[in-house]
Amino acid sequence: MGRPSKYPRELRERAVRMVAEVRSDYPSEYQAMTAVAQMLGIGSPETIRTWIRREQVDAGDRPGVTTDAQMEIKRLKRENAELRRANEILKSA
Repeated sequence: MGRPSKYPRELRERAVRMVAEVRSDYPSEYQAMTAVAQMLGIGSPETIRTWIRREQVDAGDRPGVTTDAQMEIKRLKRENAELRRANEILKSA
């Protein structure tokens, strides 16, 4: 498994929503991210940028591999490695 997130899911979702809500108050999306990061005590606006981009990919608004697809690929790679090990054991027996 991957490492646990430093920030709870609820905080990540809230930050993404807040940036969308306050975006019109700032000249750029990055400035909105910076303001929200400061309000919520998040170390870097880049962290929020990552969450927003991931949300856009998952929603189909941005090209990329969705979170669900990434999890499935990871599971399949793990399963493939197990099957390869089992095959090696059977070949050597």
